[in-house]
Amino acid sequence: MIYFDAAATTPVRPEVLAALAPLYTSDFGNPSSVHSAGETAARALDYARRTAAGVLGCRPGDIVFTSGGTESDNLAIKGLALAAPQGRHIVSSAVEHPAVLESLAYLQRLHGFRITLVPVDGTGRVDPAGVEAALTRDTTLCTIMTANNEVGTLQPVSEIAEACRARGIPFHTDAVQAAGWLPVSVAGTGIDALSISGHKLGAPKGCGLLYVRGVLPLEPLIHGGGQERGRRAGTENVAGAVALATALSLAEQERPAAAERARKLRDYLIDTVLEQVPGALLTGHRTERLPGHASFCFPGTSGEAVLLEAERAGVLCSSGSACASGADEPSPVLTAMGLDRETAQTAVRLTFAPTVRENEVALAARALSGAVKRLRDLQQAPS
Repeated sequence: MIYFDAAATTPVRPEVLAALAPLYTSDFGNPSSVHSAGETAARALDYARRTAAGVLGCRPGDIVFTSGGTESDNLAIKGLALAAPQGRHIVSSAVEHPAVLESLAYLQRLHGFRITLVPVDGTGRVDPAGVEAALTRDTTLCTIMTANNEVGTLQPVSEIAEACRARGIPFHTDAVQAAGWLPVSVAGTGIDALSISGHKLGAPKGCGLLYVRGVLPLEPLIHGGGQERGRRAGTENVAGAVALATALSLAEQERPAAAERARKLRDYLIDTVLEQVPGALLTGHRTERLPGHASFCFPGTSGEAVLLEAERAGVLCSSGSACASGADEPSPVLTAMGLDRETAQTAVRLTFAPTVRENEVALAARALSGAVKRLRDLQQAPS
């Protein structure tokens, strides 16, 4: 089997496993303890914080370690909005991850915030001018993702962040899919908060981080012993923090060459499928998209059926967001892009890691094209 669902999760890197081993066996202390075992754990946690901060171009104290991207998004949005709201208005987009949209819905439902979701064009991209026009003197936060998990489209985050900074409005971006493929340094940008998840980078599930600019007040989601400078209580997951920092650092070192190679393989995959499958639709922006991401709709088929046929041919892929798997409703991302319900339900996503081989991409293209052809032949066969 060839794995083409890296946007959902990735295997743990060998280097990360090596870094984890002592933290689960000999160096397992609580970093808050004052004895030698605790001090060893505290040094490991400090190493992780400094390493992550080096990649992000921020101060170590601006890093909050979390349980993953979902918690990071929740902490950023609820924490910034509730800590010091200059108004009760938040601006976001119509194609955000559920972790963002559900956090916004919570603030609207229980705290009276007004939410503006800026629409996207047919490629899933927001217009920076549209975001800026939505900002008002009551806007307390703007949150726009860096890259979409379902269709791979990149958002003009730098322009939006600058517009927010000019108005004194905190800006958060969900960079869960972008980390490892795009630069995530916040130095010299208008980004005030940024979310990352470890298991998209080769670290285990259950670890993430939130960068939040230190001068900004942040209301914690979890109250207790005051860990993470009072922003996230609970005994720190030292092993998870080290794993995430290690994976993030390695990914950043490899990123320039890996991203360039992945773009070429992505373009080959897209071109081959569009050439071999009549009526196939590319979803997302053709060029302003994640390097390792290709997504399509195949009108007249079923996305789930295509996935099953592709798996029979040895390729594992997905129909979109793993966080909405099993849902009968069409993807809100695709419908926000203007696709009708029937077409949206034919979506297929192929996402690969930087280590993918060229022959694997060629096999995936053949498997997907063959799967659609077989399904269409079956539909046309006389009963």
